[in-house]
Amino acid sequence: MSTFLKTCLFLSFLLIGIVGNGQDKEMPAENSHCLSCHANQTYSFFNEWLEVETKRMMNPFYIIDSTMMAVGVHGTFRCTDCHSADYETYPHNAELKLEPLATCIDCHGGDDTYADYQFDKIEEEFHKSVHFQTSGESFSCSKCHNQHYYQATARNSSKVSEIVTYNNNMCLSCHDNVLKFQTVSSEENPQLSQVHDWLPNQELHFQNVRCIECHTVVVDSFLVSHNILPKEEALRNCNDCHSSNSLLKASLYKYQNLQARSEDGELSNLIRNESYVIGANQNPLMRLLSFIIFGMTLVAIAIHWIFRIVKRK
Repeated sequence: MSTFLKTCLFLSFLLIGIVGNGQDKEMPAENSHCLSCHANQTYSFFNEWLEVETKRMMNPFYIIDSTMMAVGVHGTFRCTDCHSADYETYPHNAELKLEPLATCIDCHGGDDTYADYQFDKIEEEFHKSVHFQTSGESFSCSKCHNQHYYQATARNSSKVSEIVTYNNNMCLSCHDNVLKFQTVSSEENPQLSQVHDWLPNQELHFQNVRCIECHTVVVDSFLVSHNILPKEEALRNCNDCHSSNSLLKASLYKYQNLQARSEDGELSNLIRNESYVIGANQNPLMRLLSFIIFGMTLVAIAIHWIFRIVKRK
């Protein structure tokens, strides 16, 4: 891919991030030094033992997608805001890989600037979760929230389908990835379809609701619950969601998303089908056909009345 095309793609994704987040975001210029290696498949260095320039493959776990990083919530950060300034020395000292990385609460905890996000209460809920109870401090926020790419989709999006996909991909990035799962667990990576074989219409549920609807304790004051339950305590009662007093009202539909739907009106959202209709699932093709039939019916009624009026005259 040419440099010009890469630049165009980068600017396009950057523009999308600016529009999506409603604010100007520009990656610090000094990050280009780090990304000159970490955004590529290979890197080069001078091998002092052999006294030759050496080129090697970059560890895939250390390759950064610069376009995704630019539109993430930390897109305006310098790499050294989180990583040691010693990384500015190249080649890097191998011992730097052992440095303790900052957690979300290290920066966001006790800061009134981020009071609306309730990071301190989220931390308390997370400490109750099966993830923390099983793995302790080794299971940090970054296990689920990639600090390079994270976007506050649940808070900023009014499309439930987008929120569901983004959140479930976070869970699947570990629970459907053997390599990553084994970094936090000694157990074999479970086959999700088998574990959920009791659930009717599995695929439909996976597409329309988040994993956390059934696998967390719902806290109405939180946008996203962080107390992940052990699998034995996961919700299995269909009526808890498929009822007029659905738990989804306190989890998937809230805050900005609920506000957006109330501002747009129920009819508008029903037509667009941007919300999950509890107890029913709409097929886009059938919905289109129903609108066509409804429209044709109205036209037929209008024509009928016109003929009756003409006949009377």
